[in-house]
Amino acid sequence: MNTGSDERGEIAVAAQEPEGERALGSRAPEFVKARRALHVSWQVGVFVVGLAVVAGGVVMLPLPGPGWLVIFAGMAIWATEFVWAQLVLRWTKRKVTEAAQRALDPKVRRRNLILTAAGVAITAVLLGVYIWKFGLAMPWNIQDQ
Repeated sequence: MNTGSDERGEIAVAAQEPEGERALGSRAPEFVKARRALHVSWQVGVFVVGLAVVAGGVVMLPLPGPGWLVIFAGMAIWATEFVWAQLVLRWTKRKVTEAAQRALDPKVRRRNLILTAAGVAITAVLLGVYIWKFGLAMPWNIQDQ
């Protein structure tokens, strides 16, 4: 009787999970999950390491460095242990995939190319006007006229 109920539970869980995605929950080793105090210590350690990585990524946002990449790495560390982080990563992955599909649409690509060309043309005109007016002098070397 237990076997039947276990199978139904597994089928229900499999029906909830999108195909190709892992089940939600802790990815700690079984010997860690078996001992509550060890598992809580494990979770605290994962949280602290993930927090340090995310904080480093936040610091890199205004400074030189791959800020967003480091933040997502910290989220991936948290996702090894926390369901909320796994859900955030799934949502992010889904949104990035949708954006990539939209970017590959020929109409969107054409619009992006036109906007980029217009931006380059405007920048070139402004640069030409600057050089015509001031020569190749840097802005901090320009004398008041």
